[in-house]
Amino acid sequence: MDPERLPPNWPYRAQGRVLTVGPHRGWVVAAGSGPVLLLRHGTGASGHSFHRLLPHLTPHCRVILPDLPGQGASQSRAFHRMGLAAMAEDPLALCDAIGAMPQEVVSHSAGAALALRIVELRPLQGVVGINAALGRFDGAAGFLFPLIARAMATAPFVAQAAALWGRPEAVRRRLAGTGSPLDDQGRALYLRLVQDPGHIAGALAMMAAWKLDGLVDRLPGVAVPTLLIATQGDHAVPPLVSSDAARRLPGAELLMVADNGHLPQEKAADGLASLIVPWLLARLQSGFQPTSP
Repeated sequence: MDPERLPPNWPYRAQGRVLTVGPHRGWVVAAGSGPVLLLRHGTGASGHSFHRLLPHLTPHCRVILPDLPGQGASQSRAFHRMGLAAMAEDPLALCDAIGAMPQEVVSHSAGAALALRIVELRPLQGVVGINAALGRFDGAAGFLFPLIARAMATAPFVAQAAALWGRPEAVRRRLAGTGSPLDDQGRALYLRLVQDPGHIAGALAMMAAWKLDGLVDRLPGVAVPTLLIATQGDHAVPPLVSSDAARRLPGAELLMVADNGHLPQEKAADGLASLIVPWLLARLQSGFQPTSP
C-alpha cells in the first residue's frame, strides 16, 4: 500500500521511512544502535508482525525492519523478483545502501527461508526462525500451488479478494485458522493489510514464485548457528517442519513452545524476547566468527 495510507497508530510508523533501492520503493523501520539485526516477516504480513519484539531488541541492536517487496507499505515495480533468490538479494542491497549490513537475522515463517538464503550470500553470526516454513510442496501441490497463485494475481481477482477478505469476520476466521486468533488490535492490523489490493497482489506474486527445493536440498551445508522456534497448535506450518529442518541444519537448535499457533511473536506479551534475545546476544558476545558463503 502507499505508505501515506498507513494509519497514524500503525506500529512504529514514526520510525519508518521510504527508501527506493533498485525496483522497490521499500518501507523500512530502523531503530536502536549496535550490531545490526535484520527482521524478515512472512508472506501476507508486514513488519508489524514484530511489533511486540522490537522494543526488546533495540537496547542491544540496530534493528532494520523492511516490509517485504509488494507487501505491507513496500511497493514494487518488479513482481518478477518475488522468488527466493531475488528476495534474499534485495534486502542486502537495501542494507548496503544505508550502511547497515546485518550480523544476525530474526525471521518468521517464509521469512526463515529468506534468512537462510541470505546466509548463502553473506556471512552471518546467527539466524532465528519462528515457525520456519522450510518444507517443500511435493507432488501435485508443488506444481499446482504456484499456478493457482499466479492465476489469482490478476487484477480482477485481486480487487474481488480485497472486498471479500477485507471484512472483520473473514480476518478473524483466517487468523483463527492459523491457530493464532489474536486480539482486537492484532486483527485490526491484518484487516488493514487485506483491504489493500496492492498488498494482496504482492503476497500472491510471492506465493506464485515460491520454490524451496534447492534450498531444502542444501540445508546440510548451511552451517550458521540457527535457533528454530516451533509452536504447538500451528495449523499453517506444523512443528514437524521445524523438527525436520533442525535435523538437516548442522548448526540448529530446536525449541518447542506452548500452544500459540502460527503467530507466537504476536501473541506473547514480549514477542518471544525471553527466548530470542539471550540467544542472539550469546552469539554476538562469544565472538563467534560468521559463517562464510
